[in-house]
Amino acid sequence: MTRIAVLSDIHGNLAALEAVLADIAAQGVDQTVNLGDILSGPLLPAETADRLMALALPTIRGNHERQLLDLPPEAMGPSDRFAASRLRADHRAWLAGLPTRLPLGEDALMVHGTPESDLVYFLETVTPQGLRAATAAEVAARAGDTPGVRLILCGHTHVPRTVVLGDGRMIVNPGSVGLPAYADDHPWPHAVETGSPHARYAIVTRGADGWQAEHRLVRYDWAGAARLAQTHGRPDWAVALRTGRMTEGA
Repeated sequence: MTRIAVLSDIHGNLAALEAVLADIAAQGVDQTVNLGDILSGPLLPAETADRLMALALPTIRGNHERQLLDLPPEAMGPSDRFAASRLRADHRAWLAGLPTRLPLGEDALMVHGTPESDLVYFLETVTPQGLRAATAAEVAARAGDTPGVRLILCGHTHVPRTVVLGDGRMIVNPGSVGLPAYADDHPWPHAVETGSPHARYAIVTRGADGWQAEHRLVRYDWAGAARLAQTHGRPDWAVALRTGRMTEGA
């Protein structure tokens, strides 16, 4: 039996990361992996980078790593711009060395969005009316052809979800370690809200009957994280971190 802890979308939230790592330490896992979107946000990007570089986990880059490396500051959004202003040359070199996808063992694959894109949502679909769960046909189309792969680990949407395709492949999004709600305008304006401030990750287990997934919620000092976001000029993040929603009292 193999047990793997799956992290994604830490977004510089070191307090949430430390709480998740402590929970993982009590779970008897064989390995921990990281699916990207690691540093961007108004919290502690450099300190989070230092912690993860020392751990040397199998890690891929997400869309925010690509944006941090490729865009000039004036073209970045505020979360990337804040992180970019605080990263050292060694942090950037670490990010530049991360792959966009990574095989894991004999039959698993790590991606950020989908196997072909770091921006496309895998298990959710955005419409002009908002966000909804993707249909089975949409998920299968986004999975594409992955010979030999029985498990695909994805992040990006911050929504913890497991989907099993008709051919038996399992797609697992562990949710976000560091940001339980956000708003975006690609391809249409929408909000992603998990409804609670907990840090999230998943444990996938490979046994005699194939892969199984367990989604875990972890308490941490989200009030302190919210205060830090507020201090750094991001009241939207403060609300999201404190409530898991984009509007206070929603």
